[in-house]
Parts: sequence; C-alpha cells; structure tokens
Amino acid sequence: MISGSIVALVTPMHSDSLEVDWEALKRLVEWHIEQGTSSIVAVGTTGESATLSVTEHSAVIRFVVEVAAQRIPIIAGTGANSTREAIELTRGAKEAGADACLLVTPYYNKPTQEGLYQHYKAIAEAVSIDQILYNVPGRTACDMLPETVLRLSAIDNIIGIKEATGDLQRGAQLIKQCPADFAIYSGDDHTARELMLMGGKGDISVTANVTPKLMAELCAAALAGDAETAGHIDGVLKPIHDAMFVEANPIPVKWALTEMGMMQSAIRLPMTNLSTEYQADVRQVLKGAKLI
Repeated sequence: MISGSIVALVTPMHSDSLEVDWEALKRLVEWHIEQGTSSIVAVGTTGESATLSVTEHSAVIRFVVEVAAQRIPIIAGTGANSTREAIELTRGAKEAGADACLLVTPYYNKPTQEGLYQHYKAIAEAVSIDQILYNVPGRTACDMLPETVLRLSAIDNIIGIKEATGDLQRGAQLIKQCPADFAIYSGDDHTARELMLMGGKGDISVTANVTPKLMAELCAAALAGDAETAGHIDGVLKPIHDAMFVEANPIPVKWALTEMGMMQSAIRLPMTNLSTEYQADVRQVLKGAKLI
C-alpha cells in the first residue's frame, strides 16, 4: 500500500512559451526522492491537468515514471468529466508504467451518486491498474458521499480515496466503514495530521512541493502514532499550509517554487500569477521557514 507523504507535483513550464520545462521537472522529481517523499502524483490538480492536452498529460506521466525509475511509486492523475476520456488517460498511464491512478470526480457535469458509481466502475473494469478515488467538492461541484465510496471499495482495483473535504468526521466514517485494505488519504494539508492519526494512510499534499522533508517527517510521525512529534511539525508547517492557499491552487505554490529558484515563473491561463497583494506575505512565510 502506498503511504506517507505523497506530493501533488506541480508541472513546471517555460516562462516564454508555457511549454513543459522538462529539466525543471527532472530536478523536482530528483529533489523529492532525495528529501524523502514517499510517492509522486503526476498531473493532478496541482499539476494543471485541466490545461494540459491529452498528449502532454501522457508525456509528463511517462517522463516522471522514467526519472523516478521505480525508486518511489508514481501515481498518475487521470480523472476527467468524460468517462471515455478518463479511460483513455488511465490506459495511457498504465502504458507509461504508472503504479496507480488518481481520478477526480467528474467536474461541472454534476452526476448523481449512481452516475459516480457507474463512472468509476467503468474505468476500473476498462483498465487493470490500481485506482484511487478523489473527492474535492470545493473545486468540482460534485461530492462523492461515503455510501458511494463504500460501494466502490468493493471493486478490486479501486484501492483508496483522496478525501479533500477537510471534514474529519467524514474521514473517520470512511476509515471505520471501508475495508482495512482500502486506503483513506488526506487531500487537505490543514487536517492531514489528524486524519493520519485516526488511521488515514497518508497525505496527498500541496505543501510537500515546497517542504518535502518536513512533510515526510510529519507523515512518518503521524503514521507511527506519535501525536506529539506530528503536532510539533504540523505547527511549524501551518504558516506554509496557509500561504499555499491564499489563492487557488496551484497559483501560490508555483509562485513559491519560483521564489525558491526551483522553476521559472509560468502558469497557464485561466490561472494567473500570484496577486501582488499576497506576494510579500507569502515571501515572508518562505523566509521564516528558511526556504529562501
């Protein structure tokens, strides 16, 4: 089972062309492996999946898999609001050598709970690769309810869920009701520590992009049941958690990585660079954490 600090990796781009910056992407993958990140999600929400073409999407996944070279598991973001497109992306990820796929709920369509069940069942039956559900209603306008998750957990290659509501009561319900081998991952950095201490298996994290070592240490402590150490580390990370969400993800985290010298300043429309009004505050947080 994949567990621990799982970075939802940004997709670095060239500032002049907005094409993928392959050298920067390679540096980021190597850095995460060196810093102790447990697994990488390639082309999830933080990786700007919504604005990458299908060709780019598959190319980034293949590249990350090749650079990682089986040193850590690679999870491919392959969700879409079209079931056919999600199947196509998931097939591409399997062909590229990904270890698992992360599939966000269909956005904009507003499917019923039965529609969600049939969507994920169709993808699982079409592609024999481990699949992780992803529930983030704040972005998708679609909330996959616990009873639907429980139904889907009975499908062999649906192995877990990234629960990004930040609702710890829901997280506890999923941990209690789902099979023991069905992983509940946090998708909310602010509440990840608590979820892992309750039995969650890890954090699919935005903050890990800028502080991979500390996030790895937080997750290790929480998974070991060391609440005191996990609480201390989480306290250190809280200002960074806050800073990474002053505007919609991945705007702040890409700006922060640029300030850290890890990549060029580049993000695709309709996302724009971090607003001037937030830059001084985020820069101060980065300085306080000795990241710049």
